[in-house]
Amino acid sequence: MSETFVLVTGAWHGGWAWRPVAERLRAAGHRVLTPTLPGLHDGDDPTRYRLSDTVDAVVDLIESHDLTDVTLVGHSWGGYVITGAAHRVSSRLRKLVYWSAFVPAAGRSLNDEVPPQYRELFEGQAAASGDNSVALPFEVWQGAFMNDADEPVQRLVHELLVPQPLQYFTETVEPIDPATLGVPVASVLSTEDVALPPGEYGWDRFPQRLGVTPVTVPGSHEGCFTRPDALAEALLKA
Repeated sequence: MSETFVLVTGAWHGGWAWRPVAERLRAAGHRVLTPTLPGLHDGDDPTRYRLSDTVDAVVDLIESHDLTDVTLVGHSWGGYVITGAAHRVSSRLRKLVYWSAFVPAAGRSLNDEVPPQYRELFEGQAAASGDNSVALPFEVWQGAFMNDADEPVQRLVHELLVPQPLQYFTETVEPIDPATLGVPVASVLSTEDVALPPGEYGWDRFPQRLGVTPVTVPGSHEGCFTRPDALAEALLKA
């Protein structure tokens, strides 16, 4: 049966990052939309937008295309975006899927959920940027985000990333209550994902918040590039 997927990227990415996975889902007969969110287009002014603008963009996309029975997927920071949108388009959703994604808690921003060294890095970079934005250093990308790729591939993809408005990391959204949302929720975790280090700050906190058992898939935090076949299969299975 054909499904409709709306795939929301994590920080520093645009909809282009989903292309390997989207093409595999389309080849299997599904409709796939991969928006680039406000503030994350090449050349966007990071000071113009709030986190709520990204939520509005996803809601507008779903409503303007009159989409129904949607599987809404969020990756990493995109968990904040799909959570904010889910409240407003729940009647149009088939499922909500968090792939190695933050599941917001009440009053807690992304900066409240990451290790102190990340928070210090993000705030320091934003202060020095002149436009309150964060550029992910290559060394962090190489070692923690795309650790299952060769260096030439790591460098190529890293060059495509855009600065992330810091306010997207410091603002909050209302959390969902899976028991009352009226929409099934699921979690997909990549087994080699160390973008958040295992332990106190690890990704396995977030399926627990949802009360679900995650579907596991091989690959790093950037499995959309390095393991697209496995990730597409996991999204269909979740």
